Amino acid sequence: MPQSPTKLLRGRTVSFLRRPMGAGDEEALEAHEDGGLLIENGLITAAGDFAAVAAKAPEGTPVTDHRPHLILPGFIDTHLHFPQAQVIASWADQLLDWLNDYTFPAEQRFADKAHGARIARTFYDTLIAHGTTTAVAYCSSHPNSVEAYFEEAERRGMRMLGGKTMMDRNAPAALCDTAQSAYDDSRALLEKWHGRGRALYVITPRFAITSTPEQLEAAGTLLREFPDCHLQTHINENLNEISYTLELYPQDADYLAIYERYGLLSRKTLLGHCIHMNDRELAVMRETGSVAVFCPTSNLFLGSGLFDKARLDSAGVRTAIATDIGGGTSYSMLRTLDEGYKVLQLQRQRLHPYETFYWATRGNAESLSLADRIGTLEPGTEADIIILNPAATPEMALRAETARSLADELFILQTLGDDRAVVETYVAGVGMKGGAS
Repeated sequence: MPQSPTKLLRGRTVSFLRRPMGAGDEEALEAHEDGGLLIENGLITAAGDFAAVAAKAPEGTPVTDHRPHLILPGFIDTHLHFPQAQVIASWADQLLDWLNDYTFPAEQRFADKAHGARIARTFYDTLIAHGTTTAVAYCSSHPNSVEAYFEEAERRGMRMLGGKTMMDRNAPAALCDTAQSAYDDSRALLEKWHGRGRALYVITPRFAITSTPEQLEAAGTLLREFPDCHLQTHINENLNEISYTLELYPQDADYLAIYERYGLLSRKTLLGHCIHMNDRELAVMRETGSVAVFCPTSNLFLGSGLFDKARLDSAGVRTAIATDIGGGTSYSMLRTLDEGYKVLQLQRQRLHPYETFYWATRGNAESLSLADRIGTLEPGTEADIIILNPAATPEMALRAETARSLADELFILQTLGDDRAVVETYVAGVGMKGGAS
């Protein structure tokens, strides 16, 4: 794991204090035109006006001056699939066809630890290039894939979450485990990795179609035994998926009732997609604190439907946003925010750029119950930081000439930006993209 020497970063700092309530809510964020961050032992120990922060720094502390660029918390991706790095951009019809034609064959290769390790290197390189410093990933059903995923995260010192996919039916035999082996493997991996360095284990039944009742019961047992762990799965993504799920579980009133029955719902439950939800399901999500994860590029690519954020908000449901690689079409949270904005625009749900950048930073950290560690620039939090250039490309620079506010610059980044706008990515205070120390 890289070691972070004491350093001062200088630039235009932006961090959110709470969820913004639309345009003009300047009190939701703390921004300094000449800001500073003091980083010691991988943590932010002082933040604010540069002169005030510099006065707290030990004598001789080196300064990295990123002006005029923006300094923000690193992006957080709350739902993606590590074994699908070679599946992205695969032509298919809808979700179930895409899984059978591309995803399941690709995931079978992760039985080989060497293959997983090779993919992990590029996977993490790509996350860092796009400014993502924390992600929540599904690994394959093979323990080797989990080992490769967390070993590479540990080598880079990244705060990463993930787990072995549990699936014991409706998939190729080479991918299927059993209820008992899924429990045993998941528990062994959890006990090895959860809380080791910056790793956090996530209990991961893929979805009800690929898990028998016995396996969902095993997942619920794990969650009761390790209640500080997250759990991730999918729900109500595609109409054909929903129909098939209810055929498999005819005794349940709706899709969420299945997960409810097996005790899988809590404030640390991440439910991917949540597109076609009924009122009862939303009420249960509110009561349990479960999180609806919006995956806009995937939903558009697979033709799954439009995430209704306003309806979920009015129901009191917590939300997050994610890339969903490889059904999603970009590792970039900037591109994801842009597509999410468009999905919501189609429903006349207009988001201000403060709201979207909050979502990808502090908002996603809060959805993971990790805002005390990541997602802000507050003293005491982990120094996962990105440097963004709103004039990174010729077309961005031309538009930036007319920017009148910070909100304008953030919207330029969201609408036109990609990895070229990410000048540097710091992981626990160590520059990982541009070679900064």
